[in-house]
Amino acid sequence: MTKLSKFIVLMIGLAGLAATLVAPSYAARIKDIVDIEGVRENQLVGYGLVVGLNGTGDGLNNSPFTKQSLQAMLERMGVNTLGTNMRTANVAAVMVTANLPAFASQGSRIDVNVAALGDSKSLQGGTLLVTPLMGADGEVYAIAQGQVAINGFQASGDGASIVSGVPTTGRISSGAIIEREVNFALGSRRSVRLALRNPDFTTSRRIALAINNLIGMPTAVPVDNATVELTLPRGFNGNIVDLVTDIEQLVVTPDQTAKIVIDENSGIIVMGREVRVSTVAVAQSNLTVTITETPEANQPNPLTLGETVVLPRTEVDVEQVDSKLALVEEGVTLQELVDGLNALGISPRDLIAILQAIKSAGALQAEIEVM
Repeated sequence: MTKLSKFIVLMIGLAGLAATLVAPSYAARIKDIVDIEGVRENQLVGYGLVVGLNGTGDGLNNSPFTKQSLQAMLERMGVNTLGTNMRTANVAAVMVTANLPAFASQGSRIDVNVAALGDSKSLQGGTLLVTPLMGADGEVYAIAQGQVAINGFQASGDGASIVSGVPTTGRISSGAIIEREVNFALGSRRSVRLALRNPDFTTSRRIALAINNLIGMPTAVPVDNATVELTLPRGFNGNIVDLVTDIEQLVVTPDQTAKIVIDENSGIIVMGREVRVSTVAVAQSNLTVTITETPEANQPNPLTLGETVVLPRTEVDVEQVDSKLALVEEGVTLQELVDGLNALGISPRDLIAILQAIKSAGALQAEIEVM
């Protein structure tokens, strides 16, 4: 074999190897399609007071919980307000929410969201007082306090007012300090489960095969369409965290069922790439009914005691525009289906009815999910 022939064979081999290493455009990393058991956020919630508002707070007569909370806070500070008529409008009762990240340590900070609970007009310029944030178990995990930043605003005058965004909600960046940790020793575990964000049997098996090919021994087992169990192999140089770090960069091709998602309220239609249609003919007609009211006034004759009456005049016009019968061939792709239906010049809401009719006829190989 000549040097030129060897060079050509080498280049062909390298091209084939590159083709096997380059992931397809629709492939994804394992870390982007699964959640790891125990690595999760925890939701926190608390009730507090925002002070310093410029007259846009709760009306104490309309929000008795704000008045009670304000009195209780002042009493804890040694101020007796029992029997007094409190009329301040610079205080608002709010609900404070936050997400406690996984493995968050004591002393670290997290962002919090603030939302008005009473009839406050705006939280602009307000300051959240010390607010305990509790988890679902009733324990306090963080303490929130700070200046509230809002995205909207409100301005009003004697004859007009304007509101932009939602001025009764806000956010405090790094506004809470974590006081309690959620104990979960991931590194000491011998096994962990991977939960698929979009459950599918094919995807679950592909993930297990990719992991086992990397490790070189049976390490991952597809339990069901939503779970892959990962076990630390014997002789592995590291703990379960090291194993997860090694496999989360693996690239697999997620599979999906043929599905069409329809939101009838907004007329939104989303179709997956696996949607297929058998041979079917589609026709759609538009029926337009126009009703015009032109009432006429009937005047009585002069020198009579008659009264002027209004006589109704109604015109009804019905116009029906029939479109041509379109043939959708068997096994067409999603793009061909969309192009064919768009060629009929139909609206999204008519398209919803057509898709449901094709499904009823048994010609649509896809699941229709109505939101």
